[in-house]
Amino acid sequence: MPSQLAFSSHPSPIHSLIFSSPCFFRNNHNKTQQGKLLLHATTLSFSVRNPSESTLSIANATDRICPNGVSIDRPIKEEPHSMDFDRRNTRLQVQNFVDRIRALPTSERIQIIHVFERERAFQNLSVFNDVLLALFIADEPDLALKLYCDISSYGMVPDSWTFSIIIKCHCKKNDPSEAKRVLEHMVEIGFQPSVATFTILINSFCRRGKLQKAVEILEFMGRIGCKGNVQTYNCLLKGLCYVGRVEDAYEFLMKIKKSSVKPDLYSYTAVMDGFCKVGRSDEAMELLVEALEMGMTPNVVTFNTLFNGYCKEGRPLEGIHLLKNMKERNCMPDYISYSTLLNGLLNWGKIHSALRIYREMVEAGFKVEERMMNTMLRGLCRRSWKEEGLLKDAHEVFEKMINTGCAIYPNTYGLVIQTLCVAKEVDKALMYLNEMVGFGYSPPRMITFNRVIRALCSEGRVDEALSILVLICEGRRIPSRICYNLLIDEFNQQGRWLSACTVYGAALKRGVIPHKRPGKYSSRKNAIVAFVG
Repeated sequence: MPSQLAFSSHPSPIHSLIFSSPCFFRNNHNKTQQGKLLLHATTLSFSVRNPSESTLSIANATDRICPNGVSIDRPIKEEPHSMDFDRRNTRLQVQNFVDRIRALPTSERIQIIHVFERERAFQNLSVFNDVLLALFIADEPDLALKLYCDISSYGMVPDSWTFSIIIKCHCKKNDPSEAKRVLEHMVEIGFQPSVATFTILINSFCRRGKLQKAVEILEFMGRIGCKGNVQTYNCLLKGLCYVGRVEDAYEFLMKIKKSSVKPDLYSYTAVMDGFCKVGRSDEAMELLVEALEMGMTPNVVTFNTLFNGYCKEGRPLEGIHLLKNMKERNCMPDYISYSTLLNGLLNWGKIHSALRIYREMVEAGFKVEERMMNTMLRGLCRRSWKEEGLLKDAHEVFEKMINTGCAIYPNTYGLVIQTLCVAKEVDKALMYLNEMVGFGYSPPRMITFNRVIRALCSEGRVDEALSILVLICEGRRIPSRICYNLLIDEFNQQGRWLSACTVYGAALKRGVIPHKRPGKYSSRKNAIVAFVG
């Protein structure tokens, strides 16, 4: 075998290729710098290390095949227990390759495979596996599979590590059936997959709701003498909950407790999530208590599961008590904790509690999404019609939305204007109405115009109210009967009967028949003497 010095003193074929191959030139004949750096780094880093495994030949591989099928009693070569690359040099080199792959434009990544196909540049199977792993980590499972298909042309055969990477690639592509076929072939030729490999495949089936297939893999593990660990069982627990089989998941959890493999916090959280999704949050809370009694420390994901359950069941106030308990255990809420609780409080009309959580969320440095900001502002506006103290809070939220550039929905804007009218802050209402129209928002609802006209008329500002009527007409909309009634009535009270007649005529012209008619207002009789009809 050539020495390490020999590898480093002579450029490999791929090293020479990156400076001369036309496939790494752009159309204007400028070299693709990212492609050069990627393949150059790959060659240098892989060629200088001592190969951990010599290149395998096809002839050597046939000795591992059992002609009459797999014998469980026959010694087989086990895969490393960890799916991670353990050697520090390998880890750094693979990560370096991953970074360079990701730096390449997506359209150029296929050229990596083309170069390898032409140059046959792999020093040994270990290098080949590291390239496969790097492609997988860089989210290029298709390229990894394409490279794997050509493994025989490099004079190599896959080992257990190769198969494990390929299984992971198929799972990443949401093709667990093909991954299962690779695993079965792996066992046939004398390799035993690790627990991690089995777990990845089981998880892939569970995420697609194929519980029966996942159970078959678990049974297959037992037949070849591979025992599942807590991660394996957690995948099955989550899969059972995913398809709604919460009772089965709970029973399975109890069986795990009695086995030599003890459940962890994730086991409990998975079943708690299943209970919460079917409206059984109290049972989820019982599991949390049980986990605490076993000495487990719940994390933010565990608490978020309960927040979600309580809010879905219309019990967001219990979520507030849970939030307090969470902090007492030195578990800090995250964005999901606050947003889930805030959304639940808003949906169930708990506006005071929602405002408190909102302020706490902002104080913690989190940004509330625009949908919830709009929902909260509308809730504050509606409630302020009965509770005047909330008007200040509504205005505070409204100003914050404007200052932070948060989008204000048209129906929210309209409700703010109506609220100001109810609170007799007509000038602000008029200002915001003009801003709303001037900023190009979709036209306010007619009820918003009615509120502004009513507020102006109640203060005797009928000419400004008339300008609102003109604004409606300029927007090519037909004013409501209420608009005309309010204006005609106010003109009558001010003795401006000609103006009242003009408004009445404009209404008839647009096909609207007001209930109020122009006439002389009589304070003595508290009645109108009609000029028409």
